[in-house]
Amino acid sequence: MAEVFKLDLTIDENDVIGGAKEVLNVIRPHWMTDCVRFKLFTDGITNKLVGCFNQNNNVDEDADGTSDDVVLVRVYGNKTDLLIDRTKETENIRLLHRYGFAPTLYATFRNGLAYEYVPGVTLTPESCREERIARLVATRMAQMHKVKDGSIGNREPMLEAKIDQFLKLIPPTFSDPSKHSRISKIFPSAAQLRRDFDDLYGKLRRLDSPVVFCHNDLLLGNVIFSSDTNRVTFIDYEYAAYNHQAFDIGNHFTEFAGIDEIDYDRYPSKEFQLQWLRVYLEEFNGESCTESDLEKLYVHVNQFALASHFLWAVWALIQAEHSNIDFDFIRFGEIRYNEYLRRRDEFLSLAYQN
Repeated sequence: MAEVFKLDLTIDENDVIGGAKEVLNVIRPHWMTDCVRFKLFTDGITNKLVGCFNQNNNVDEDADGTSDDVVLVRVYGNKTDLLIDRTKETENIRLLHRYGFAPTLYATFRNGLAYEYVPGVTLTPESCREERIARLVATRMAQMHKVKDGSIGNREPMLEAKIDQFLKLIPPTFSDPSKHSRISKIFPSAAQLRRDFDDLYGKLRRLDSPVVFCHNDLLLGNVIFSSDTNRVTFIDYEYAAYNHQAFDIGNHFTEFAGIDEIDYDRYPSKEFQLQWLRVYLEEFNGESCTESDLEKLYVHVNQFALASHFLWAVWALIQAEHSNIDFDFIRFGEIRYNEYLRRRDEFLSLAYQN
């Protein structure tokens, strides 16, 4: 496995391009600085990402390029180390790269990492519904869920521990009084949120959804589609860990609503889900699936989608306190929490016949 440089460097969130140049001096010393074009990607709400394109080789940011021509440098958002085990993240990337699921990791630094550019485009609320792309995502997720490696570590589902971690990070009083006022009008106390989740998770545990190695954050921006190779690649393994199979799928379905203009009318219909889940199960099990298995997974996925809404609503409260990124995390959290409330009874009432 190629060497991963460990750089004693902290990149200023307000000068990510300057920091990227310092990274390139180490991992691409043969690149001529004057011939490197930098592009700051703006679709992330947690981290800052800059693409470094070696123009000496006539690579354009809209071209496929090669791993030698393009490097991505990701700078973590403020205080995100409270939420994410960064050591485990880099271990996951290296492990999943070995299995063909993640890009090559080139370097880590104190508040970020540099990795291989994956040619293609991120999914949109429109493209994720295209049959050929949906089939590719379902197949790829099933393949990842079959990864078994002794080095991954704890095989307990991460969901309960992650929610517990997040709830403990909600400040009793938000440092910005206006934010505190807004949040107090939308959300119950952390203690009440904990009681609500304990009740929800008690019901979800009884489903006995298989525990597999999951991405856990498969929003549309974390899926890269290449029309040239007709394949999808998953990126950003910050939250990758063992978890309930149905959570990973349900979480992905909730992301069909989009980020910039969230619209839960885009949540996939039962007909779409059953087609997607059939592709998934046939790849995961290596054989055709029964209608009973299909209906069972459909119920599991939609009920675990509630846990997805809950998780990211609580996550948004922590981001509202700490993030320096210009994004309305309170509004995001409100939308996710309201969708959890709106769908809770409906989804928990779903049933299937054995």
